[in-house]
Amino acid sequence: MTYTAEIPYGAYWSTPFARWQGAFADLNALEFAAWVTRRELARRGIDAALFDHGALGFSVPQKHSFYGLPWFAGMAGVGQIGGPVLMQACATGVRTLLAGVQEIESGLAEASLTVTCDRTSNGPHLYYPNPRGPGGTGAHEDWVMDNFGCDPLGRHSMIQTAENVAAKHKIGTAEQHAVVLLREAQYRAAMAEEHAFQKRYMTLPFEVPAPGLRKVAATIPGDDGIRFSNAEGLAKLKPVLEGGTVTFGGQTHPADGNAGIIVARPEKAKAMSRDPGIRVRLHGFGQARAALAYMPEAPLPAAQHALAQAGKKVADMRAVKTHSPFAVNDILFSRSTGVALEGMNNFGCSLVWGHPQAPMGTRAIIELIEELAQAGGGFGLFTGCAAGDTAMAVVLEVCDA
Repeated sequence: MTYTAEIPYGAYWSTPFARWQGAFADLNALEFAAWVTRRELARRGIDAALFDHGALGFSVPQKHSFYGLPWFAGMAGVGQIGGPVLMQACATGVRTLLAGVQEIESGLAEASLTVTCDRTSNGPHLYYPNPRGPGGTGAHEDWVMDNFGCDPLGRHSMIQTAENVAAKHKIGTAEQHAVVLLREAQYRAAMAEEHAFQKRYMTLPFEVPAPGLRKVAATIPGDDGIRFSNAEGLAKLKPVLEGGTVTFGGQTHPADGNAGIIVARPEKAKAMSRDPGIRVRLHGFGQARAALAYMPEAPLPAAQHALAQAGKKVADMRAVKTHSPFAVNDILFSRSTGVALEGMNNFGCSLVWGHPQAPMGTRAIIELIEELAQAGGGFGLFTGCAAGDTAMAVVLEVCDA
């Protein structure tokens, strides 16, 4: 199918991603996202009055985040809009985009501002009162670290899901490390010519505001805290879990950042486009859930559902992007679909540039659009897993107006 809502070409952005406890560690994620959104709308000459809906996605609570999108929108200069807050871990990017699209499809909105943000750094430490506990003592939770380490349904860690899939599909450490080196080489292409590809959607060098957002604390050239690998160094790493296959080199790192995508009815999309001769059309969304503790399998059925709604096959895709928190994800996707490892995740992916959860998928979709535009158009697929063994996917098309 083809949705009415379109993404105006160029009406999207992402900050660089910063390794946790790095350049963005002291910034409230919602305040930071609003500061970025206001600046990026101004850079594109997009009138804030054009929006009548918004959707905000994040997965790590911040101070005052109870007030959600209305608070964010007021800070961003788009105070007339309302809308939901969405939280689906690493699938939040697609989920938030779909929320904006659905509002337009239903006739309730003309233009939606969809923004995702997260800060895994300095995550909240929560206390849950329990008057019936021993001595009236409550329970506590470190939001980020405890949830990385334990899915409450199966009491397993996220890395255990990768090990389960690696064992089931016989994916070894050396194969995983080969994918890491490939993805890093692809990412270096995005850094070529002074970050030419990333500058298609990212403001670089990037001015990092100080807490309070009144002055610039630092300037970074691009993604912050990336550590490149080499074959010899990877070969020396031992699996994180005893008897496993996944090393620290074969997985991504937590990060901070934010990103945004505008969706609008065609006439408004054309008016907001950086190039009215280019259209970005949406053709299919998909969601899925794998068996308990097999999270890296979920992107496959999600992709199949999105492709089915679009009436396309994976062979019709000119570009494919995935969320790959573990190299295992991409190996399984390639084996199952026939898409060559070298033929997906051009210009890098979350395996390299990090894992700030909610904005991760948003940035991947933006890179998918720009890769297709640079190639002259065509269909593209993004799919990615999320905590709870879920996944979401989207099929879109870049074409002439």
